[in-house]
Amino acid sequence: MAGTAGTPGTPRVLRAMNDRAALDLLLAHGPLSRTRIGKLTGLSKPTASQLLARLEAAGLVLATGTTEGRPGPNAQLYEVNPAAAYAAGLDVTPERVLAAVADVTGRTVGTYEVPTPARKAADAVVRQVTEALDGAVKTAGLTRDDVRRLVVATPGAFDPTTGRLRYASHLPGWHSPALLDELAAALPMPVEYENDVNLVAVAEQRLGAARGYDDFVLLWNEGGLGAALVLGGRLHRGWTGGAGEVGFLPVPGAPLVRQVTKANSGGYQELAGSQAIPHLARELGITHIPTGPYAEVAAALVERAATEDTVLYRLLLQTYATRLATGLASLVSVLDPELVVLSGASLTAGGEVLRALVQAELEELAASRPKLVVGDVIERPVLRGALESALAATRDEVFDTSR
Repeated sequence: MAGTAGTPGTPRVLRAMNDRAALDLLLAHGPLSRTRIGKLTGLSKPTASQLLARLEAAGLVLATGTTEGRPGPNAQLYEVNPAAAYAAGLDVTPERVLAAVADVTGRTVGTYEVPTPARKAADAVVRQVTEALDGAVKTAGLTRDDVRRLVVATPGAFDPTTGRLRYASHLPGWHSPALLDELAAALPMPVEYENDVNLVAVAEQRLGAARGYDDFVLLWNEGGLGAALVLGGRLHRGWTGGAGEVGFLPVPGAPLVRQVTKANSGGYQELAGSQAIPHLARELGITHIPTGPYAEVAAALVERAATEDTVLYRLLLQTYATRLATGLASLVSVLDPELVVLSGASLTAGGEVLRALVQAELEELAASRPKLVVGDVIERPVLRGALESALAATRDEVFDTSR
């Protein structure tokens, strides 16, 4: 009805809101006393005491130690009960499936890696996923049933209209139309699937360089070149889940690639992807090129170029920066983000030296002036993002005391 005011909060709902506020404070700040929780939430001492007693009875908080070194009697400290819930994440690449389990505080308690063969069928995928998850929960001293939610990170994205994986033809076995149903049947917990670069953006937004930013682009360069787009605080995935697949972007300086999905590449990937860096080094006359997987070789070359002040390595880093800025200019011109985060080993290896070169080039190529930063989440950022995504949903469920 027009003019009707919103329904006022019931005491139960208000208690649940206070409970959640206190739990979030404990997650953010660690053990807190009743008095400190009362000050941070604005609750009276009796109300804060009732809140903590309620959460302790529900198994959500634990009494842990006391304050020391202050005048007066020591105060009891409280923390979130790590065993209140567990969530899991999987990072899937063509070479391996890496699983991790975290407790509700975010601490990783178990990891496990399963190598994958070059070719595999959908039934093999199910076995490898369950093996990786079971290995991680066993390492943590848990069982599969202890995990509340699982988030699986893959290259490409599952099309929400068809349920099939797109933009990742190099990931064998993951393209069966029945795969998601088979995984759902094999796993007892809710499972979500997300693009790997999108999950790096989740990690950076929650833990790293993008904290406090609602509009940013994350550019990733490691095994592949991709981007994540966060607009209004939310990931923009696009109609088919393919938003951010910038490796397919046609760019000046690279031949026009046709039938890009068959080639699993595009102009920007060919110009600035990790596999282009060793080729560029050879063209420039650099002779000491390490051997190994191209992403590792690329990162090693970029790191050396950022630290060795010689003509050839300076030219390598400058040329690479120009190539990166060429593609970024298109994103910046369309999206006008406040921030651009550089992530992935072939970008973070260049550190501040590469960042400054890309910033300078981008200011010549684009009208807007976003801030460029190097990502802070360096260790297993895809897996960390999967865990953070799974934990967010798990906390929403477990910390809701209104039920």
